[in-house]
Amino acid sequence: MRRHPEQETLYRLVHQYLPSFREWLDQDPCRHPPRFVLREFERFLDCGVLSRGFARIRCPSCKTEEFLAFSCKGRGFCPSCGARRMAQQAAHLIDHVLPEVPVRQWVITLPFELRYLCAYDPEACSAMRRIYMRSVFAWLRKRGLAMGIRYPAPGAVTFCHRFDSALRLNVHFHSVVLDGVYGDEEDPVLHELPAPDPTELGQILKHIHAGVLRYLTRRQLLEEHGLRPPVGEDEAVAALAGAALQTRSSPGGTRAWVTWLGRNPHAEVPFESGRHSASLHGFSLYAGPQLSACSTHRREKLCRYIARPALATSRLSVTSTGQVLYKLKRPFRDGTHSVLMEPLAFLERLAALTPRPGKHLLTYHGALAPASLLRASIIPAPTEERCSHLQPGAPTEKPHRPKNRARSQPYIPWADLMRRVFEVDVLRCPHCLGKRRIVAFLDDPIIVHRILRHVGLDPEPRPPPLPSQLEMF
Repeated sequence: MRRHPEQETLYRLVHQYLPSFREWLDQDPCRHPPRFVLREFERFLDCGVLSRGFARIRCPSCKTEEFLAFSCKGRGFCPSCGARRMAQQAAHLIDHVLPEVPVRQWVITLPFELRYLCAYDPEACSAMRRIYMRSVFAWLRKRGLAMGIRYPAPGAVTFCHRFDSALRLNVHFHSVVLDGVYGDEEDPVLHELPAPDPTELGQILKHIHAGVLRYLTRRQLLEEHGLRPPVGEDEAVAALAGAALQTRSSPGGTRAWVTWLGRNPHAEVPFESGRHSASLHGFSLYAGPQLSACSTHRREKLCRYIARPALATSRLSVTSTGQVLYKLKRPFRDGTHSVLMEPLAFLERLAALTPRPGKHLLTYHGALAPASLLRASIIPAPTEERCSHLQPGAPTEKPHRPKNRARSQPYIPWADLMRRVFEVDVLRCPHCLGKRRIVAFLDDPIIVHRILRHVGLDPEPRPPPLPSQLEMF
């Protein structure tokens, strides 16, 4: 049950090259990242390590014990914490947020200049998300009014992604939008709307483009030659963002900093608008097929997809020369199938993918927003099947007055989440099949090291070295 992070490729890369990465950043004060980026790396090196604290799990029948190390709870690139958050958020959305109605996935990607701006300016990122959802909601309300629905109210949840399949910085938004609008009935019912065609998607993009121009003009971010350059503490984050957006060579060296394997340099790959997508001035908008109300498994699978972590460790490896090889999930249209990076370039991309602390990556809109008057009457009611993680005695039946319903707990215990995702009861003893339980949480370094030595475990295991790295500078 316990994982061994010191044997994973990602952990070994960060452990071995983080000191060199810091020295390389210190050479240019303008490129030195803020404290929260370095803290993300430091906490990742403690994730899953027993010497940093653990929980004791004991079986009362056979008296066997097992240790479960604490996690770092990082939001940047930790695969373990990202997978846990992905499953947690998807389960919470299906059980407590999304009503049992048809939904549709919407995705918007931004031009490179706006990706760069949103990467270091959280206020601009929130504004782009707000403009995008207002434009989609305006189209939904317009279609609802055309069908004779009074006061149409749409709803959606949106995830902010900072990455793509090649670990490039690519700020874009995935949304799960209710495929219809609610009216002003006493008992709200969703009125389904037809799917948008490419022409309607183009009209929505025109509305988004106009809103973005108004916002940039109002904040005085537009200059004669493009966007206004960052100033102050944003300059270091912007330097990392700019490096993660483009391909460049290592400073002072001849080796390629990032190499695209399989790419045809003569291939011209224009954006192709399909049945569900449209593009305009660097923006692209996608509205996927509808997922019916009864397809709970597909809807939860969609929520897991849009809440997925940035890095897939199964596609990460290190070559014999010490370079980092990251395979794409599927080849690009120009033939690119993998990305070959120097270790410092790899860490630089991980640093750029780390979001600012205190900024929401998941937001609720319209009828699903926390302040919405409709939310209490349309979200799923807590039931024993959905809320197995609730405390004993908590109300599980739908109350007579929806507005007085008990508030559900968004947190799902680790064991219940593992049972839901992998259908494995991790608290069942493998020896006697009894029910194990957590008996203590230990974080005192002296006690932790003493217990680990007593049971014969190495308190400070060292990861095996990676292949020797060639000279880069």
